[in-house]
Amino acid sequence: MTTQIFQASTLYGTATLAAALDSGCFRPADRRILLVCNNATTPETTPGLDEMPGFEQLRERFDDVVSWNETFFPFHPGGWAPRQDDVPLWERYLRMSWDLGDDDVEVAVESIQVNPALGLAQMFTGAPVTVYADGLMSYGPTRNKIDPLVGTRIDRLLHLDLVPGLKPLLLTEFGVEPELVPTAAFTKVLAELVATGDELPAIDEPALLLGQYLSALGILTAEQEEDLHVRMLKGAFALGHTRVVFKPHPTAPARFTRTLEREAEKLGAELTVLDTPVLAEVLYQRMRPALVVGCFSTALLTAAELFRLPVAQVGTDILLDRLAPYENSNRVPVTIVHALLPELTDRAAVTDQRRGMDTDALAALLRAVGFAMQAKVLPNLRREAEEYLARHLNPHTLRYFKRRRLTSLGLPGGVPTQLAFIPRNATVRRVARKARSLRRAVKR
Repeated sequence: MTTQIFQASTLYGTATLAAALDSGCFRPADRRILLVCNNATTPETTPGLDEMPGFEQLRERFDDVVSWNETFFPFHPGGWAPRQDDVPLWERYLRMSWDLGDDDVEVAVESIQVNPALGLAQMFTGAPVTVYADGLMSYGPTRNKIDPLVGTRIDRLLHLDLVPGLKPLLLTEFGVEPELVPTAAFTKVLAELVATGDELPAIDEPALLLGQYLSALGILTAEQEEDLHVRMLKGAFALGHTRVVFKPHPTAPARFTRTLEREAEKLGAELTVLDTPVLAEVLYQRMRPALVVGCFSTALLTAAELFRLPVAQVGTDILLDRLAPYENSNRVPVTIVHALLPELTDRAAVTDQRRGMDTDALAALLRAVGFAMQAKVLPNLRREAEEYLARHLNPHTLRYFKRRRLTSLGLPGGVPTQLAFIPRNATVRRVARKARSLRRAVKR
């Protein structure tokens, strides 16, 4: 007997798995289990994916649905990992709890670098592992070094063709080959979800604003994120969109919408805030937005590539500067969106849907950024990174890198070696601060 376990934490990821199953990406099995993980900060107060509209349409692909949160309560899915010596005990416990018996087990997981995906792969020590990607992070390097006992069991990376022609960097250190989930299969699955969310308002061709709740990740403060939403609204209104729909992140606090509502009233825009937690892709099919606006959401690329909708990005320039540390895994999605999609205030680019880079240029940029992010994981990319920086580093491409990072890695564009001591010298910093304060005093 063979049992396949599919771990998922989002409806989007479950839809990706459904499309992969429908298109034959997984071999036949005697039993298929969907392992649902609620990774919200407070999962007890946040609905899981199995409680969201549309889940029932996806549920039929699986024989059983089990909950990681219930199995390992009270531990949070992202905050617990099995101790190495306890792995055999935990495998025995899971086989008993999920009625696996002596079945051969195969696992498919998302975000293999972190728990619970990593923990699941560790507990089933002999199981082959498939990693599937449900977002833009797959185009970046593996976030952390993975134990070879897990990494050598990963046989492939399933991903959607969100940037046609671009190959993922994820798991390339283990020679893992990427495999596309057919776009037609994915859009067919999304079409099944159109009827979900009966409470959705009937609005045709609005400007759709996508919230991401970046303050929860520590990328922006709550006030900065509210300002970002206001920029989205003002930018869309300036382009002539008077009907605006805001889709907040499912876990974002209600107060995030109040500032937006006040601003819409000042502008005279007709703003609708959605309270139904549905996929953005459902809204694309039901509302056919005249424009989709976001920061660096994966949904911007699904809108552009899968549904051929006009898109615009805002705020990525700020995030490229503020993301810290440099190896923050959000850097690759931000880089892709910034490099590809038109900026909201650039009317001509938004109207023409002008792309910033072609795929080859973007691939070269991402390999250089990927090396700068994870030089120890991808040391074989050093030469490519050096060549890219030597040929293409200019004020435009420099925004994707940090001088300090380039310096620490000895890459072109860093601070010259003889001057590298300056940022760490307390006396130099004190003199620089005094000079800046004197300059400000003179200006007054």
